[in-house]
Amino acid sequence: MDLTLTAILLGIVEGLTEFIPVSSTGHLILASEVFGYDAKQWAVFNVVIQLGAILAVVVQYWRTFWAVGFGLLRLDPMSIAFVRNLLVAFLPSAVLGLLLKDYIDIMLGSPMVVAWALIAGGIAILVIERYAREGSASGVAQLPVSQALGVGLVQCLSMVPGVSRSGATIMGALAMGIERRTAAEFSFFLAVPTMLGATTLELWDSRAELASGMGPVGWSEIAVGFTVAFLVALVVIRAFVAFVSRSGFAPFAWYRIGAGLLAVALFSTH
Repeated sequence: MDLTLTAILLGIVEGLTEFIPVSSTGHLILASEVFGYDAKQWAVFNVVIQLGAILAVVVQYWRTFWAVGFGLLRLDPMSIAFVRNLLVAFLPSAVLGLLLKDYIDIMLGSPMVVAWALIAGGIAILVIERYAREGSASGVAQLPVSQALGVGLVQCLSMVPGVSRSGATIMGALAMGIERRTAAEFSFFLAVPTMLGATTLELWDSRAELASGMGPVGWSEIAVGFTVAFLVALVVIRAFVAFVSRSGFAPFAWYRIGAGLLAVALFSTH
């Protein structure tokens, strides 16, 4: 397949799946099997284009980030609480990510791990949707530290490819009584430090490869994938909160189960 076309397709997959509870990493792993490209050659590409999705969050919520930044300069309690909650939620995955990186890399090579994680995650979403009781509307800054830490601990489950970082954090938040909009927005905001940290770590580990050249997949393909991921993620973020407010998360659960079963059927002989 043409390199530019592959970059566009992977950018679309990343942008579509990063912020909805279906696992972007899992879909990129399955895409490598379906499209038949060498996943190792595209490993750095897959990491860097996540920055496009991060940029989409910053653009969509720039007023929030701007207000928090100025609030910190004024020692505003709400801004301090906002940053505190993000840091508390980010720390568990940062620590475990460093400790377990070698094991995570092994799982990234298994489409069957992705398949079963998609199915299990879909079932978990249906259960949480049925039994979780949401609290009243609040905001990220209003959450107690205990809930922020709880979301951060649940996010660690997303180290298993196919679990979904956004799915784990959003559904974990709902299970703790956080209302839907705050749960979704907390997941979006938490993606910024989490994905920046993961991207920085991956780029550092790939520094020798980057210094010597990346083979057939170069910076032009990365630029294309980055741009596509940013544009698609920007649309998805805007639509996602409105969609789940109306329809809930069950449609994503059924999609996960269907995609997981299809993946099991396709790759069980691999």
